[in-house]
Amino acid sequence: MSRIVHKTSGGNAAFHNFHNDYAHIADPNERRRLALAEIDKAPFGWYHIRAIVVAGIGFFTDAYDLFAVNMVVSMLGVVFWQNATHSPGKIPSHADTAIKVATSTGTVVGQVAFGILADIVGRKKMYGMELILIIFATLAQSLSAHSPACSIVGVIVFWRVLMGIGIGGDYPLSSIITSEFATTRWRGAMMGSVFAMQGIGQFAAAMVSLIVTEAYKSTLEQAKTVDKCTGACGLAVDKMWRIVIGFGAVPGCIALYYRLTIPETPRYTFDVDRDVIQAGSDVKAFKAGMPRGNVDEITRARAKDNDAHQLEVPVASWSDFFSWVGKWKNGSVLLGTAGSWFLLDVAYYGLGLNNSIILQQIGYSTGNDVYQLFHNQAVGNLIITCAGAIPGYWVTVATVDTIGRKPIQLMGFVVLTGIFVAIGFAYHLLSGKALLALYVIAQFFFNFGPNATTFIIPGECFPTRYRSSGHGISAASGKVGAIIAQVLIGPLRTRGAEPGSSDSPWLNHVMQIYSVFMFAGIFTSLLVPETKRKTLERLAGEVEGTPEYDPENIRRRDVEKAVELREGVRSRNRDRVWDGQ
Repeated sequence: MSRIVHKTSGGNAAFHNFHNDYAHIADPNERRRLALAEIDKAPFGWYHIRAIVVAGIGFFTDAYDLFAVNMVVSMLGVVFWQNATHSPGKIPSHADTAIKVATSTGTVVGQVAFGILADIVGRKKMYGMELILIIFATLAQSLSAHSPACSIVGVIVFWRVLMGIGIGGDYPLSSIITSEFATTRWRGAMMGSVFAMQGIGQFAAAMVSLIVTEAYKSTLEQAKTVDKCTGACGLAVDKMWRIVIGFGAVPGCIALYYRLTIPETPRYTFDVDRDVIQAGSDVKAFKAGMPRGNVDEITRARAKDNDAHQLEVPVASWSDFFSWVGKWKNGSVLLGTAGSWFLLDVAYYGLGLNNSIILQQIGYSTGNDVYQLFHNQAVGNLIITCAGAIPGYWVTVATVDTIGRKPIQLMGFVVLTGIFVAIGFAYHLLSGKALLALYVIAQFFFNFGPNATTFIIPGECFPTRYRSSGHGISAASGKVGAIIAQVLIGPLRTRGAEPGSSDSPWLNHVMQIYSVFMFAGIFTSLLVPETKRKTLERLAGEVEGTPEYDPENIRRRDVEKAVELREGVRSRNRDRVWDGQ
């Protein structure tokens, strides 16, 4: 029996009632399809740019906080290790590793926790919470100090774990919010633009370090070496590292308001909240630049109660999740996204640990005084970032919706395998310029390759009810790889070196190990689907005629609807008997 839906009246001249645009459609599934088609086919507009900027500023902050520490640790050595027995003025390797690993450890927790929570309570309710945590932990970190009861390493590690949890939460939230609001044609470019802000964040970290170094130039020039940087020089360096860290909170504060006021994604409202009226209205509101659609609450509540059981999309639950992921066609995709991200980050973060080796080769790791030392480190990082990382990010943005995600990822792993083989087996034959060239090419193909696509694909290939969880699990796998690179593989490069020496006699073998991980990434990439210019519903197997389509879900829904209808008839009959009719 068809249900008549009446349009609501009143106030539409001042405040458009978006419910009226779909009021003539009784079938909630058809209403959902039409509303989502508006998102998928919408022309690229300012509302898309707004979503990119709001999500991108978070990734700018993430990258800034993650990569600023590479320059900050050398400043910490000057301030807190002047009285060290060995290498005064330089941070010990174990303290350096602890500070860097702390962030990755927190990131794993944040990616899984925020990923799951965003599927349970909603994207909007979680979005902004992770940024508040990042801002708070960043400011607290910049005010940290040594005490008799707790060393500076312990204090900074504590705050960087909390900051890492916030950074981890930003991965699934920014990815899926962008993908669920994006037009199908340019979804990859939009998600790639968000991720490309990492390159800008790395650039900003090096630039801020360079600016504060120039600001204290006259004071830093008074000390020829780091172990002589005491008094006014030590005070200047202490101010420098706090400014560099603290500046990371500024862009987050700017973006916080917009994150807290961003509308819930219509796909979540449709498929998890199962609120068809509100979701359809939110589609129109998003395109109009409004935070939420204006609907008649009585009509909305009645429709939600009547329509929820008619929706073809299954209800999210733990049992449904394990049943869904237990099917090879679904589990293999999660294995492909998580495995590829794990293998990538082992080499990506492992190579990042050896920035100092590359800077030595191009003459940007030393200087005649403390000023030149910090100046050269900042300039060297700027050169590496501008030459390889930033171009790679934006080439991906330009090509990901034409070449496709999977070809870019496969090409990246193949090229990186060759580069690591070349560095590993010909390391002692390469000149400094050749080593720098290979390093820059590697940075380019990391970002015009798997570093970008491992972020994009998990935000597209899972169903809405588990999209955030799938992305969070995949991203967390990557950070586990980063921890392994930092704790287990990275230290191998100094094997056989003299105590206190900065030599890396085993670096060539470490590069050979990374080539194995890149080669394995080729095979995990074969498990992921090509998501180029396909709707999220088609990728999730919700469209009849696609290989992933599961008619069992539709049959289960029909059976449940029949049972509910039968129980409703019985209940009404009992009520009539009770009333004496």
